[in-house]
Amino acid sequence: MEKNDLRKDFFGLPIKYEPLFKKLDSPKKVQDFLDTLEMNFEEDGETYYSPLMVLEKRKAHCIEGAMLAALIFWYHGAQPLIMDFETAHNDFDHIVAPFKIDGYWGAISKTNHSVLRYRDAIYKNPRELALSYFNEYFLDDGTKTLRTYSNPINLKIFNKKNWITSRTNLDYMPQYLARIKHNNILTKKQILDLRKSDKIEVEASKTTEWKEIKGSSPKKII
Repeated sequence: MEKNDLRKDFFGLPIKYEPLFKKLDSPKKVQDFLDTLEMNFEEDGETYYSPLMVLEKRKAHCIEGAMLAALIFWYHGAQPLIMDFETAHNDFDHIVAPFKIDGYWGAISKTNHSVLRYRDAIYKNPRELALSYFNEYFLDDGTKTLRTYSNPINLKIFNKKNWITSRTNLDYMPQYLARIKHNNILTKKQILDLRKSDKIEVEASKTTEWKEIKGSSPKKII
C-alpha cells in the first residue's frame, strides 16, 4: 500500500464507521443522514470540524457537512468535491457538496433553514447549480445577496493537511475559500435591477430544523 493511499486504509478513520459509509450509497441517502445530525451552532466558538469530528460529535454546519458528504462520495468512487457561494450585504456564505449523476449536477446541503437545501441532479453544469440557489438567498428585508460561486474544489488537495481525521479546527479551509477565484453570477446592471423577495417568501424561509442554542456563536448558521 502506498503511503498516501487513503482509501485502502479507510481514510485513517476508525473502521467502525465503514458500515455507515457502505450504507450511504446514493446522494439521497447521504442527505438523509446529514439531516439527522444536529446543527452545529458553535456555542463554544467558531468551528471547522473534520469529518471524523463530525462523526464523533454528530453535529455539523454547512462546510462541515459538505466535507463529510464529499468524503462519503469519495468512498463510493466519486471525487470529494465542495463548492462555495459568496454573498453581498454582509450576508453569510454557504458551502455545498456537488455531485454528478448521468452527467448532471446536484448538491448536498447542510442547513438549518427551509431554503438552500438539497438539489437533485438535474443541472447541466456548476453555474446552473449555483443559479438554483439565487432566488432563495436573501436577507430578512428581501434583498437578494448571492453574487459568486467557486468551481468545484477537490478536497484531495488537502490530504497532506489531514483534513479527514484532524482533531483541531481546519482553519485553513475558510482561508482557502476566501482567496480562490469565484465566478460572477450577475452583471452590475442586473444587480441594480433586482427585485426584493416577497414578504411571504421571507416569512417561509424563517422555518428552522433545529432550535438555536442560547449562548451560541453570533455567526449566522444558514
